[in-house]
Amino acid sequence: MSATTAPSHAPTPGEIETVIRGRHPNPFSLLGMLGGGETPLVVNVFAPDAASVTVLDEATGKPVASLERVHPEGFFSGRIEGRRERFPYLLELSTRDHTWQRIDPYRFGPVLGELDEYLIAEGRHLELYRRLGAHPMTHEGVEGVAFAVWAPNARRVSVVGHFNAWDGRRHPMRKRYGAGLWELFIPGLARGDIYKFEILGVHGDVLPLKADPIAFAQENPPATASVVCGPPRHAWGDTAWLSERQDRQSVSAPVAIYEVHLGSWKRGGGGEALDYDTLADLLVDYVTEMGFTHVELLPITEHPFTGSWGYQPIGMFAPTRRFGPPEAFAAFVDRLHQAGIGVITDWVPAHFPSDAHGLVRFDGTALYEHEDPRLGFHRDWNTLIYNFGRTEVANFLMSSALYWLEHFHVDALRVDAVASMLYLNYSREEGEWLPNRYGGNENLDAIAFLRELNTRVYERVPGAQTMAEESTAWPGVSRPVDMGGLGFGYKWNMGWMHDTLDYMSLDPVYRKYNHHQMTFGIHYGFSENFVLPLSHDEVVHGKGSMFGKMPGDRWQKFANLRAYYGFMWTHPGKKLLFMGGEFGQEREWTHDQSLDWHLLEDRSHSGLQSLVGDLNRLYRSEPALHELDCDPAGFEWIEGGDAENSVFVYLRRARGNARPLVVVANMTPIVRYDYRVGVPAAGTWREVLNTDAEHYGGSGVGNGGAVGTDGQGWHGRPASLRLTLPPLATLVLAPDV
Repeated sequence: MSATTAPSHAPTPGEIETVIRGRHPNPFSLLGMLGGGETPLVVNVFAPDAASVTVLDEATGKPVASLERVHPEGFFSGRIEGRRERFPYLLELSTRDHTWQRIDPYRFGPVLGELDEYLIAEGRHLELYRRLGAHPMTHEGVEGVAFAVWAPNARRVSVVGHFNAWDGRRHPMRKRYGAGLWELFIPGLARGDIYKFEILGVHGDVLPLKADPIAFAQENPPATASVVCGPPRHAWGDTAWLSERQDRQSVSAPVAIYEVHLGSWKRGGGGEALDYDTLADLLVDYVTEMGFTHVELLPITEHPFTGSWGYQPIGMFAPTRRFGPPEAFAAFVDRLHQAGIGVITDWVPAHFPSDAHGLVRFDGTALYEHEDPRLGFHRDWNTLIYNFGRTEVANFLMSSALYWLEHFHVDALRVDAVASMLYLNYSREEGEWLPNRYGGNENLDAIAFLRELNTRVYERVPGAQTMAEESTAWPGVSRPVDMGGLGFGYKWNMGWMHDTLDYMSLDPVYRKYNHHQMTFGIHYGFSENFVLPLSHDEVVHGKGSMFGKMPGDRWQKFANLRAYYGFMWTHPGKKLLFMGGEFGQEREWTHDQSLDWHLLEDRSHSGLQSLVGDLNRLYRSEPALHELDCDPAGFEWIEGGDAENSVFVYLRRARGNARPLVVVANMTPIVRYDYRVGVPAAGTWREVLNTDAEHYGGSGVGNGGAVGTDGQGWHGRPASLRLTLPPLATLVLAPDV
């Protein structure tokens, strides 16, 4: 019970009025059972829904006092005669035709401890979600829910919901002044109850109702209330996967990622979104069949606007309710793990939306964001920027990242829009941004946050990875923090993507003038641990589909796309392909309808899909294609300068005695006969993949499955092959050993 010392007299009219008007700054000094010892026991209750209130001894169930209604709006007060020590009690409330009992939340002591308060104030509570938010629990022998929230500048914070008619006067919280925390244990609430916080801001105005920043679940959008549930409860069965995860996500492992938007990958017969369970059933089979090693999900964090695809999140601890409850998402991850498939989620610390129920001016001040829009507002997305220099905000984000990795067993976080975090002048003109303390454009607070984030992830979550979407030449994004880097495990290679897509979109007659766009990536290709991304960003906002980007007639479009995928899967770097790209989705991606799976009835589309599956299997089975993805020893140009013919020839190697592979890409629709290619060893070389094969929808031009060297050295190699190069195609050749 509360240790607050009660006044020896009944509450004054002024004190009562502050409760009635929702203005009392310290409700535990006035509500509940007060006094004891030499001071008479007094019970004060605000119950606007009752006509009378009786205090019962919880142990005996017998009444010990009838409280007087001292204010017509429902404030009751009275002494308990003959007792000097506080005791557990119940309230019996009555109206003209109804009587009920409840336990007074103001009889309970704090839930948060001093260590929690200290660590939160210091910004060092890495498991913030264990203490803040809404937690079903037993407190002082009573079942209920403990609520806690950070709002240091608020004058009053209340928990509201259906249980109190959304009346912010009825459950004001206890303020912990040291860290700016507010807490309240409400007996009788349970999992599934919905709630928000009503906050009296710093200037005394009642703010729009706020969702819990650390809610573990929220209502299904467009509803915005938080849902009591606590961290997910799931009996995990992925021990085998977790024991192998570090090896299966390392720079020497094959990592082939299928990027998925759960709301539009597949839909039900009526166009409805599928739930996590159904999606797991379908994705496990499909991803396994296609040979991808990982699924990457567009942000799962709860977001109010479906059209943001999750990139404007508000619930940084809540899986979106669109597909089911948090436990169902945990089961979804578990299902994929048990099938040997890794799960990556996009995570967005770069910005947050300004929806009134979210973090914006949470306690009436720029709490999570910056006051100055030159630091705190993204014009590109009409969103707000976190104040990374505020320890509590950095702690909030750090705790969110660790929560997904630790509680949902997510294998990697792909961190969105890192470039916008690193540069103070990102997408800003001169005079629209503020330099750092040294006069530069680097966001020193964001840099420090990212380094700390990556350090903590790799310390605490064995085998987990972080991946940066970073589009500039910032040095050392995927280099260790102790070597001056940002500490990410991987970086998306946006430059490679833009250059090669620009090249492939050209009519082949012009490609010889842009040969460098396909070769330039190798010049910096090992400066980072790269992922080659053909992501959702390339098939939205008028950019068309991957199929639509390719030039020529329908046959050439497919041939170009097959050749490009062959080039990508054999190029150094891990692979990422957005859903639909694997079978040649023809229209631009739309988030609110299913992919066009009916296209697979067409042989050209199904052939492309078969090729991607075979590329994944080849990539995974041949060490030369993945073991040295991030090491220059794994790649060597055989012929990188044949711009006139738009032909690229290169060698991929692995460590030890694993066989090398020779890759030849002909990016023109012309069949090239007797094209001589130097190889590192004499003998028979087998055509282990030909993107022009008939079963992929190609013309079937090739080398009969194998070709032998003729003893003539070429390209500085001791032997060579005389090849027939199919039109718009990539060949992969391996020595017959």
